[in-house]
Formats: sequence, structure tokens, C-alpha cells
Amino acid sequence: MQSDRPLAGNLIDRIRSCEPITLVLFAILSGGGLAFMKLASEMLEGETWAFDDNILKFFRQPNDLSVPIGPDWLTHVVRDLTSLGGTTVVSLVTVLTVIYLLLIRKRAAGIFVFVSVVGGWALSTCIKMTIARPRPLIVPHLVDVHDLSFPSGHAMLSAVTYLTLGALLSRMQTTFAARAYIIVVAVLLALIIGCSRIYLGVHYPTDVLGGWCAGATWAALCWMLARARLSPP
Repeated sequence: MQSDRPLAGNLIDRIRSCEPITLVLFAILSGGGLAFMKLASEMLEGETWAFDDNILKFFRQPNDLSVPIGPDWLTHVVRDLTSLGGTTVVSLVTVLTVIYLLLIRKRAAGIFVFVSVVGGWALSTCIKMTIARPRPLIVPHLVDVHDLSFPSGHAMLSAVTYLTLGALLSRMQTTFAARAYIIVVAVLLALIIGCSRIYLGVHYPTDVLGGWCAGATWAALCWMLARARLSPP
């Protein structure tokens, strides 16, 4: 029994020395993959249909499903917000971030960002092609879409990109408040972008949930693998 105490003490010390963001991402990594697989299984079996149908219709006027709830300006705001998770914006943010990190001689961090975002995009594409779920036709779409539905690419890429950048930026902060603020902003952006896809009628709610789970899991995995290679700021 005596020999177990040093091991337990070392484990506790290592946990205490971990950055809060590392612990959070480890928790996401542990549960995100299982949550995604469970969600995908229920979706393929048709068990989520009622949930998806009710949520999509909730955001539309009962007497006219082509009209979203809320004031007219809200639709314009949601369209602007959803573009933050689009390929153009995500690509621009990624390229500019990688260039900046290379300029300040943070090569490992630049590679980490590039691999995380590009790998997330590739993973999202592969899952979409494998599951091949068509876009919802329950309500009219408020923006043009032409690809497959599950998981939501906007939800997944926004989770990957903004959580990756949030993890990187939080590591450079010296106070818990600053770290927490950055992570909250990253999570909030991912949530807003995902919800915008439901409001616009172009994704089932389960598409967005699947995108969040897969994106957060991939971002957490990349961070855990890269953490040892990233030198302190």
C-alpha cells in the first residue's frame, strides 16, 4: 500500500499542474466521440426525426413555414453570423493566423493550427460522404446550399477553428479570467454559428449537434497531441 502513495501523489500533482483549458479539452475528448457515435446511430435509425421536425418548425411562423420567427432584421443578422463558419471566413482566419505564427517564429503552433483546421475540414467531408444525409426539406431554406447535411460543416469547422485558436490564445494568458474569457468567446461563436444553420433551415438540429461533438472532439485531440510540442510563450 505504501508504494501506491507516491504514484497517487504524482498523479494529483500532474493534474493540479495542468492548465484549465487542458482539463476542459480532455473532458471533451473523453465524451465527444461517444456522443457523436450515439447521435449518428440514432439519426440513421430515424429516432431523431420528431425532434428535428419540431425544432425546425419552431423557428418558423405556424401559418407560413417560409417565414422565420422574429423581426425582419433578424434574418439578415443570422445570415451575417453564419458566414463566420463558412469556408471563406474560416480559410482566411486560418491562413492569416498561420502566417502570423510563422512570422513570430512559432512554427510548431502554426503547424498545429493548420493541421487542426484542415484535418477537421477533411474529416467533416469524409463523414458527410459516408452518411450521405440529404438536406432538410421540412422548411424552405433561407440561404442556398448544395452539399450533404450530416454533420453540419459550419458547426464542425467553427468548433474546430475557434476552439483551436481559443486554446492557443488562452495558453498565452497569465490570468485565469483572461483564459476563461477567451474560451467562453470561442465556445459562444461555435454555438451561435451552429444555431444559425437551424434558424436558416439548412440543417437538422442533429446535424448541428453532430458537428459540435465531432468538431470539439477533433480540436481537443489535436490540442492534446500538440501540447507537448508547443513551447511556452
